[in-house]
Amino acid sequence: MDKNEMTPEAKAAYIQGELRNYCGTETWFRHQLFRKYLYTEGVQFLAEEAGAYWLLEKILSNQILPELKDEGFQLWKLTVDEDKKATLTCDNGNGEVIYTETIDYTDFPLQKITFYFTDGVLLLPSEY
Repeated sequence: MDKNEMTPEAKAAYIQGELRNYCGTETWFRHQLFRKYLYTEGVQFLAEEAGAYWLLEKILSNQILPELKDEGFQLWKLTVDEDKKATLTCDNGNGEVIYTETIDYTDFPLQKITFYFTDGVLLLPSEY
């Protein structure tokens, strides 16, 4: 079956399964708008397959915020509910939430995803 013909559930299962294969990176990517930052192959795969470049842009564009710019380690979580509303949060790795945003609608296929942002690099937890 063509990936474009998958049901949302099948697409989510496919992406989730493939994400398990990323445990490091050999290739680094730069976002065309935020050239200062790098991201990994796993993040690239997710952005491409889930149509989630918007999520990378949200995380990277927020790095200028005073509450985030001096945090050496950030744990970002996107959680999507049944109504396709989402919450994007960032904590400092010690459970202290330092940023929260509500997203009124998203077609992001997974119920949740976590990223780490450290030393100017966005990566999946399995790639840390």
